[in-house]
Amino acid sequence: MDARVAAAKALDEVIRQGRSLSTVMPRWQEKVAAKDRALLQEICYGVLRWYWRLDTIAARLLRKPFKAKDTDVSCLILVGLYQMEYLRVPDHAAVSETVAATKALKKPWARGLVNAVLRNFQRDREQILAVLDKDPQSRYAHPRWLSQQLQQAYPDDWSSILEANNQHPPMYLRVNARHCERAVYLELLQKAGHPASELPYSKQGLMLDSAADVEGLPKFADGWFSVQDAAAQLAAGLLDAQPGERILDACAAPGGKTAHVLELQPKLVEMVALDHDAQRLERVEQNLERLGLSAAVICADASQPNDWWDGQAFDRIMLDAPCSATGVIRRHPDIKLLRREADIKQLVALQARILNALWPLLKPGGMLLYVTCSVLPQENIEQLQRFCTGHDDAEHLPITAEWGMEQAIGRQVMPGMEGMDGFYYACLRKRSNTG
Repeated sequence: MDARVAAAKALDEVIRQGRSLSTVMPRWQEKVAAKDRALLQEICYGVLRWYWRLDTIAARLLRKPFKAKDTDVSCLILVGLYQMEYLRVPDHAAVSETVAATKALKKPWARGLVNAVLRNFQRDREQILAVLDKDPQSRYAHPRWLSQQLQQAYPDDWSSILEANNQHPPMYLRVNARHCERAVYLELLQKAGHPASELPYSKQGLMLDSAADVEGLPKFADGWFSVQDAAAQLAAGLLDAQPGERILDACAAPGGKTAHVLELQPKLVEMVALDHDAQRLERVEQNLERLGLSAAVICADASQPNDWWDGQAFDRIMLDAPCSATGVIRRHPDIKLLRREADIKQLVALQARILNALWPLLKPGGMLLYVTCSVLPQENIEQLQRFCTGHDDAEHLPITAEWGMEQAIGRQVMPGMEGMDGFYYACLRKRSNTG
């Protein structure tokens, strides 16, 4: 199957049916030649990254919207526009290949329409783009509600956050400390033709000079490393698990932070990896097996500990809370379409339920690490402020670090800040007595 046809069909599932790209992509990659899979991925990620801009262009050039049964043609037009505007594809080639794809979609009637839209954009591009740049939604390619929330929360930085979300993210690796030191694996990468550099804030972190097929990197199958963003690698160090402790990683899937904690601290009494999604927990178990690690993996709702807790308190709890994921949009651009403004209030309520449910499971003197990949204050600092106000035994532990922005509680990493994704971290200690 032609990559452009596959891209149109995959995008239609995301844009019109609300499915995640990570769910949709593997099936369509199997339908194209191996040599075209990178192009398919580039087009799909690129169209979703710039959807709010490309869709506005298409709307200006179309007389009327497509019927529900023809939304794949609408997506094909977005594919053509993306190639013309963001890929190094000559306009004439982008137009001809996209028009030809109408036949494979079994929509030959759309041939003239697709050709006209793309040709009109080619002719009036400068004028169209000048109009688009006057509107933040189309200029920065983000839904209006999110742009407005970020502008309100970060009046001096909102535009740079949106711009960072539209960048291609670096590829980061986390070296498995149980197998080798970072310098050893870095040398192995260099010899294999994959130059990389060490990360400043993670002793196990590396950044590849250019992205690569993970399975083609040295010792992947042997568990010598994992792919994990630099900001996510901060979690294990902040948790600081000690020998003999019992640790809970709540909402653990897909298990990157669980594995990192186990790699750094092999003398735990127990690591419990909890998540409500059985399918994603399979990935946790697969990752642990590849890395040569073990944990008690439990499928259950973190907000309902009576259903799964054995009554033994934990020394430390890491809550990687369900969130809007607005800090990782550059890696998952479909978030711009799949996330709704109404979701935020629901997520905030869910985070509060889980926090309140897990706090009694923590030993006096123990620590809870709260983590999100969000940049929205209501999910982060405001959430922690409400929690601390309602719990006299909760003590905020300041995070002293050179990364991120200090908050009244915790630290916030913005997307693109020193190359990292957007993450929020806060540490809470449970007082032994409230006197």
